[in-house]
Amino acid sequence: MVNVVPGEERYVTERFSVRRIREVYHVFGEYDFVVIIEVEGLTALNNSVDNIRDIKGVTTTHTIVGAEL
Repeated sequence: MVNVVPGEERYVTERFSVRRIREVYHVFGEYDFVVIIEVEGLTALNNSVDNIRDIKGVTTTHTIVGAEL
C-alpha cells in the first residue's frame, strides 16, 4: 500500500519502475495505491519497497506479505 502527496498521483505512478511490480491499482480510502510485487525472497521485497519509498512524493508505505495456499 502506498500513500502520496495529494496531487502527485500521476507523477508517482509514472515512476513506478520496479521490475517486479505486477499490478498497480489507484484506490480511494486510507491508501492511494495498491502495488502488487512478486519476488522470490524478503531481500528482493525489501529492495523493491525501498525503490518505491525513494520516489519523490511517496509519503508512506505499508507492506503486506502474502503467500499462495
